[in-house]
Amino acid sequence: MADECLSYLRVKPGGVYIDGTIGGAGHALRILEKLGGGGAALIGVDCDGEAVAVSERRLRERNEELGGSVRCAVVRSNYVNIDKICNELGVSGADGILLDLGVSSHQLDDADRGFSFRQDAPLDMRMDLGAKLTAADIVNRYTERELANVIYKYGEERWAARIAAFIAERRSVAPVLTTGDLVGVICAAIPKKARRDGPHPARRTFQALRIEVNDELGVIAKTIRKSSRLLRSGGRLCVISFHSLEDRIVKETIAELSAGCSCPDELPVCVCGGVSAFRKVTKKPAQPSEGERASNPRARSAKLRVAEKT
Repeated sequence: MADECLSYLRVKPGGVYIDGTIGGAGHALRILEKLGGGGAALIGVDCDGEAVAVSERRLRERNEELGGSVRCAVVRSNYVNIDKICNELGVSGADGILLDLGVSSHQLDDADRGFSFRQDAPLDMRMDLGAKLTAADIVNRYTERELANVIYKYGEERWAARIAAFIAERRSVAPVLTTGDLVGVICAAIPKKARRDGPHPARRTFQALRIEVNDELGVIAKTIRKSSRLLRSGGRLCVISFHSLEDRIVKETIAELSAGCSCPDELPVCVCGGVSAFRKVTKKPAQPSEGERASNPRARSAKLRVAEKT
């Protein structure tokens, strides 16, 4: 949804923009090309060291081609730390912030990272390879009940308890160490009739494990609140989510920060002192065009919500 993001961000020359999930710099390069001018800055953030190296090189090369007028910095960190990152870089405010949530295409395509249920690989799923917790740790060390709760809560998987029971039985014989091993257990746990239609039977469980490994949901609301304080008046926050759990948090947090006064209607004047930090730009989330869905199947579930600093 690059075109939609660029349109909603309204990138202005000389502005300061933050790509909190820079990945391969696809969105960031588009922002860079519209920046230019004195005082322009582009800050990229990603917890994946490989992504940081690739995006840093791509931005540097393109910036040089454009005259080198934009201050570019790519930092290895989680986007929840954007306030600290900006402080360390001497940036006091931003004109736009972009968050593209979830796992990147590069991470999915890299079999060694263990994100995909379609490729056999070590059961890892860490976005930050310096982190300690892996998917293998969860699958082999969590209690059966803890495992079922994770799969149900983060994967919304109706067969969560049965999958956890099958995993517990399998690991009592030998640890589950690869994505192929786990897919086999999941397919054995879900009844054949339930596997006949719909998405791959392992998709929900893999989503749940990935979210647990990287604490993906725990940082979304915190980052949106920090963004509301970091953005300058009229600056915009664009958030792309890919499943209902992410989108619900984004929707509710933006709504909370857009509400302002919470006094009962019967009171003649406001006594709570509530002031809205955001104005909703998208009442309903923007979604990919039919053309993008056809050319990029991974984008089919994407939802873009946009808020503007008041």
